[in-house]
Amino acid sequence: MTPPERRASLSLAAIFALRMLGLFLVLPVFALEARKYPGGDDPALVGLAMGIYGLTQAFLQMPFGLASDRLGRKRVIVAGLLVFAAGSFVAAAADSLGGLLLGRALQGAGAVSAAVTALLADLTRDAVRTKAMALVGGSIGLMFALALVIAPPLAARVGLAGLFGLTGALALGAIALLLWQVPAEPARHPQAPRGRLSDVLAHADLRRLNAGVFVLHTVQMAMWVAVPALLVQAGLAKDHHWQVYLPAVLASFVAMGGVLFPLERRGFLRGALRGAVALLVLVQCGFGLIAWHGEPASGLWPLAGLLFLFFCAFNALEASQPSLVSKLAPPALRGAALGLYNTLQSLGLFAGGALGGALVKLAGAPVLFAATLGLCVFWLGITWGLRPIGVAPSTPHSGSH
Repeated sequence: MTPPERRASLSLAAIFALRMLGLFLVLPVFALEARKYPGGDDPALVGLAMGIYGLTQAFLQMPFGLASDRLGRKRVIVAGLLVFAAGSFVAAAADSLGGLLLGRALQGAGAVSAAVTALLADLTRDAVRTKAMALVGGSIGLMFALALVIAPPLAARVGLAGLFGLTGALALGAIALLLWQVPAEPARHPQAPRGRLSDVLAHADLRRLNAGVFVLHTVQMAMWVAVPALLVQAGLAKDHHWQVYLPAVLASFVAMGGVLFPLERRGFLRGALRGAVALLVLVQCGFGLIAWHGEPASGLWPLAGLLFLFFCAFNALEASQPSLVSKLAPPALRGAALGLYNTLQSLGLFAGGALGGALVKLAGAPVLFAATLGLCVFWLGITWGLRPIGVAPSTPHSGSH
């Protein structure tokens, strides 16, 4: 990376990290803390207050991505982060579950992921973009692991309102970082052709990647309905689950750096993506077998090993897929393409939570992992048709079939 590329990658990864840390800090304690609010005795409303963030984000990713193509990335990102901060402060001031629900909906309305990713793509060359995207993906994984460790003691000290207040402050810090540290975005020419959503939808390889990110996050959320129970059955108390998650996440970053980037440099990015999806297939098989046998005596090590392999595949896909979207989409379509990509990601998070909860309740964990296995096999099948990755096509239809 050149110094400007390194500065852009690190600063935009830090912006993602500040925003995602605020979100992740709330998740481990929300369901318990929300019970203390009026209306918090209704599990359906508590679940809606948790999940509405993903719905509003899914609806607004595309408008924010399109707006960033037309109005400029930084301007749109600042607006989105202000909306996200406003939602955080509304939730911090809430005195009922309805207020929390409104705050969470506003947080999701600050849907800047596509605009941030598009800006990162604008400021980096194709040759180093996967590495730049990996920094963003790595920052998200690290914030998730950090939140699992620090959220419970923080909630005990400052409560849910304090966590939301901290989330708002982190979003304002992200704005300062964007304005003062991120290099200037490339100039936009008013006469430049503008892409259309129909062009994105007509691109066969972009459709494959959009389906892939939907499956990835559906599987991720569905898994986490059952994985904590498997860890408890293996003898690990809930408060100590981070002792498995954190080493697995950190070790997976090392493994990804040693495998994914060399493969990309040699022109094997498509093969690396296929291999990561195939690894997810094996992981779902492993979790399914453990859940089917239901033997806590099998111990913690098989679960820890499967989680390490899952995070290896997950982090590699989180780095390679948005990089491929940015390479395959022409510059005039980049914000729209990443907007649609992030919309499918958000819908996957929502669908995974709903699917996982319903399947575990109605049929148990073995059926849940059979379903996630089926989704991963389907994903591997459609990914096999992805064309070799070279120079991004000059028109959106050149990758379609």
